[in-house]
Amino acid sequence: MLPRCWYMALGSGIVTLVAWWLIGRPEDALVRTTTVLVISCPHALGLAIPLVISISTSLGARNGLLVKDRLALERARNLDLVIFDKTGTLTRGRPAVVAVSAEDEARVLELAAAVEADSEHPLARAIVEASGRRDVARARGTDFEALAGRGAQGTVDGRRVSVGGPRLLVELGLQPSDEQRSAAEQWASDGRIVLYVVANSAVLGLIALEDEIRPESREAVSRLHELGVGVAMITGDSRAVAESVARRLGIDDIAAEVLPADKAAAVTRFKKGGRRVAMVGDGVNDALALATADVGIAIGAGTDVAVESAGIVLVRDDPRDVVGAIILSRAAYRKMIENLVWAAGYNLLAIPIAAGVLEPWGIELPMAVGAIAMSLSTIVVTANAQVLRTLRLRPATSQPVASPAPA
Repeated sequence: MLPRCWYMALGSGIVTLVAWWLIGRPEDALVRTTTVLVISCPHALGLAIPLVISISTSLGARNGLLVKDRLALERARNLDLVIFDKTGTLTRGRPAVVAVSAEDEARVLELAAAVEADSEHPLARAIVEASGRRDVARARGTDFEALAGRGAQGTVDGRRVSVGGPRLLVELGLQPSDEQRSAAEQWASDGRIVLYVVANSAVLGLIALEDEIRPESREAVSRLHELGVGVAMITGDSRAVAESVARRLGIDDIAAEVLPADKAAAVTRFKKGGRRVAMVGDGVNDALALATADVGIAIGAGTDVAVESAGIVLVRDDPRDVVGAIILSRAAYRKMIENLVWAAGYNLLAIPIAAGVLEPWGIELPMAVGAIAMSLSTIVVTANAQVLRTLRLRPATSQPVASPAPA
């Protein structure tokens, strides 16, 4: 079956041939018809969209965007809201020490790290890593003992040292000072995990931990707002934790305490009112939500199920690439429209001239000139599409935006 542009070309040629033949100028009829067919050769129209698609897909791949579904990339230009899964997407998915409150912070961190050195618990690993980053003195702990649901304890420099949460203090019958209690309440309200370091029946200090926010997340949210796109977040964490992260990143809306099986339903709620939404996630639990959204975007380092459910895959663990996907989508659509306008406008103007409509006024279009014009149209469409290659999906000066530094 012939493309519609071919019908237009053949129809224009037949009309020209019949008109000039009926006028009684068969020689002109053949020349004009041939010129019309040369002019209306639909190379430019045929290249207008496929060439842009090819270049945009290639450009995306070079910038860490794997486009699995071309329609997903096209829909990205009209997004009203981008929904991020918190853990592993906006955050690193592992706890980190973000604050220490004590008269001698280095000593408290040293004692805590000595106790937790032999533990495999994520919070213990975070404390040990923090002591390494701060380059504190390394004490050696012995007699390590895990206290289920409370913390851990061991012997450091001849003292029995315990590290744990509020339940540990209750068990030991200890009360923090007013200053320590105030700090603990403030950290808890920010959604942070609070651990107490106890030695010789005294609370030496407090350590605050939280799921470390990616330094790029704040810039990603800011740039989405600049594009006129809202930002939401889905998490299974408590509302206090969700509100704390949202406040620091400037996120517009949240869905907290969402069970893994309910993420798709949360996406559906965000779509109410006709909003077009994208979902960004990386885990098995995000797969159905990715498929439910208008545009599913998976973090490449995530699970295979999430990647298979998404239309666009981010090779890097960088939420700023979501912004790049939207910029690419809008730029590609703009180039498609420009190419179609040029190719169609060229035909609408050139075909009547080639058919001899302006001959009474002495304006003719020789066949050779028509061939050159046809080639020029194809060149213009191709060159316009190539301009996409100069598109920057991320500002050249873009740097990771500092987030609260881990201790």
